Amino acid sequence: MTSKHPAGSKAEEALVEKKDLHENTSYWAKTPRISVRHFQKLPAQSCDVLIIGSGISGALMAEQLCDGNRDIMMVDRRQPVRGSSLDSTAMIQHEIDIPLHLLAQKIGETKAVRAWQRSRDAVQTLVELVENLDIKCSMKAKKALYLSGNELGPDELKAEAQIRQKANIEASYLDQAATQSEFGIDRAASIVSKDSASANPAQLTAGLIRTAQARGLRVVSPIEITDVEPAGDRVACATADGQVIVARQVIFCSGYEFLKRLESPKHSIISTWAIAAKPRSAVPDWLQDYLVWEASDPYLYLRMAADGSIIAGGEDEESAEAFDDPAKLAANTKTIVEKTEKLLGISLYPPHSRWAAPFGNTTTGLPFIGPVPGLNNVYAVMGFGGNGITFSKIAAEIINAQIHGKQDPDADLFGFPA
Repeated sequence: MTSKHPAGSKAEEALVEKKDLHENTSYWAKTPRISVRHFQKLPAQSCDVLIIGSGISGALMAEQLCDGNRDIMMVDRRQPVRGSSLDSTAMIQHEIDIPLHLLAQKIGETKAVRAWQRSRDAVQTLVELVENLDIKCSMKAKKALYLSGNELGPDELKAEAQIRQKANIEASYLDQAATQSEFGIDRAASIVSKDSASANPAQLTAGLIRTAQARGLRVVSPIEITDVEPAGDRVACATADGQVIVARQVIFCSGYEFLKRLESPKHSIISTWAIAAKPRSAVPDWLQDYLVWEASDPYLYLRMAADGSIIAGGEDEESAEAFDDPAKLAANTKTIVEKTEKLLGISLYPPHSRWAAPFGNTTTGLPFIGPVPGLNNVYAVMGFGGNGITFSKIAAEIINAQIHGKQDPDADLFGFPA
């Protein structure tokens, strides 16, 4: 991936590849209850577990690990909950970006089925967790409507539905007539499935952090980690202001800002765009219960928010820098609005929020989760693609098991490439 900084600069030599988030009008940044209390200076120089990153990945990790038996600290170079999690459209899908029948061709059917089943289970357990913790974040279980497009036609969608059914993953294939009859959408075919959800990602993240804080988590911001080195059976982490934090385990939950030593041809940074707009005309009744996406390139994805706004996104571009282009923000906003209106047969008011963001992606559509090669007691999670919240739940489960000296049955699916 290309750096904005000239060769030889301090930023070029930093431990973590840093990007400046686009100044945007993310829909979630305007919502209440997204701030959490935090220390502005380190309350201690050591801890059992250091979590780097206060987004959804770090929040789920903290909730999983904070059991009262460990001293756990979370640090972030930004204000908590103000990183890339604010840019999520929070379509919490069990459906992985790469369809099951295509993923089976890449990694084998057995592994592909396990990955899809784990993704489905992660969404179910996340919805239950939010309910049990009573986190107010507009969490709602939803179905998904996957539409044929220029990437996959009726035959491919039929094959996709069949392999999902074989794997005991609920999916119903609809032909053109049925898609038109049930949804009023003129597409050659579609798949209807359950086991997805939506939420306010900022409120979800903040709620999970508050839960962990009640169990002893300490959050510190702004603290930037610039280097990690082995220190006996511990890890020493240097900060940008010259301090050192010593921890038994370190977990990088920094999203697309990853450890530089983990740069890989199997991982890339992609730019995406999103909007939130109120409808001028009535929307289909079914929309409040569905997530919608299409098998196209570029593809459109959309859902309805709790306040009736339509949240839509897409126009993804294989670029680590394109999200920062104001001209592309304007052009892609227009395109997303037009595609949404055409698909649903509605009219939208001008978007009250529009934003652009980068995210990490991998060649298989599966994230990298686990121990960092060559760094004892250091873990990382990255490459979530369009399933950031779902994969963050899986990452918390896998790394929690590894820290406890246990082996998660699916850890092999998500290991870092050699």
